[in-house]
Amino acid sequence: MKNYAYHIFAPYRVCPLGAHVDHQHGLVSGFAIDKGVDLWFNITEDGSVRLTSHSFTGEVNIRIDDKTRVKEGNWGDYVRGAKYALSKRFVLQHGIEGEITGSLPIGGLSSSAAVLIAYVMAFAKANAITLTKMEVIKIASEAEREYIGLNNGILDQACIALGEQGKLLFLDTATEQYRLIEPGEDLGKYEIAIIFSGLTRSLVNSDYNLRVSECKTAAWCMQAYKEQPIRPLDQTFLRDVPLEMYEETKDRMPARFARRAEHFYSEYRRVRKGVTAWESGNMELFGQLIKQSCESSIHNYECGSPELIAIYTILKNLEGVYGGRFSGAGFKGAVIALVDPAYKKEVEESITREYLAQYPEYKKTFGIYWVHSTDGARFVEA
Repeated sequence: MKNYAYHIFAPYRVCPLGAHVDHQHGLVSGFAIDKGVDLWFNITEDGSVRLTSHSFTGEVNIRIDDKTRVKEGNWGDYVRGAKYALSKRFVLQHGIEGEITGSLPIGGLSSSAAVLIAYVMAFAKANAITLTKMEVIKIASEAEREYIGLNNGILDQACIALGEQGKLLFLDTATEQYRLIEPGEDLGKYEIAIIFSGLTRSLVNSDYNLRVSECKTAAWCMQAYKEQPIRPLDQTFLRDVPLEMYEETKDRMPARFARRAEHFYSEYRRVRKGVTAWESGNMELFGQLIKQSCESSIHNYECGSPELIAIYTILKNLEGVYGGRFSGAGFKGAVIALVDPAYKKEVEESITREYLAQYPEYKKTFGIYWVHSTDGARFVEA
């Protein structure tokens, strides 16, 4: 690798509680983890953008002042997406040239959000633009929604940008207010296991956007039953519908939409309880809530491939596992678990043995990775 003047590390993230609710303005929690995306770059005065990837073939070669083209279906779309969103707010004159790589070859950890945050930060640096962390979050989220085409909320970007080592991020995605919470004194030691099924996925091509629409339709149904004013679907969120209205109308809704709403309201309660458990040092309760979140994801939100469900089923009863659930959207990808370090070896051996007995075809791609929480996206000193 050549010498570069700048180096950005944008961590991946895990979300123990708050699954599938950020796009409905729900409550979420999360950690930034010590694996992620590294972007090394120099600033180009002529406005050229030249990037190579250690993970994907080909290279990106565009100009910072070009009008953003349509998606091309390759990794360069994230470069163009970041440029698109930042260009809506600022005049960009200088580009970057450099290299990017990811430290874990797996899905479910929001690598796309990490990449976008890295590019937004790099383009801002090149053009002497000062951004707050929340501005970085919003610009990267806008790039993913409007250019990439994933109708997500700000959970991923917030964990990646705001995380602090050892602390749990608690974020209200409706108000954008957040806290970074120290663990209670009695919480005890834990490590985060990332259990990769071996099956990759793309959220844009999954049922992710369909689930978002189903949640919004559930809100519409409840408002219509109660003769409440209805707004366009893109301005409709379950957070705006009181729990009491759900209780009064859930039996009248098509069951599919009622299940989506049930997940939202029950996850809201779990996040509240989880924050209290974390603050008070009750890891047992925190872990139980994570398991309950995954059960709701399976039965109410109806996500999770057979492979992910198999991993969760194995780990949920293992000694030393506090709790676990699907990571990310739950369409293929990975499962996360909070594990007592004293049982680390036994947990890894049990999951590996039992999962590969069911799915031997993933022997070459299955993997378990152990990570810790870390600080959010940042420039790394040489």
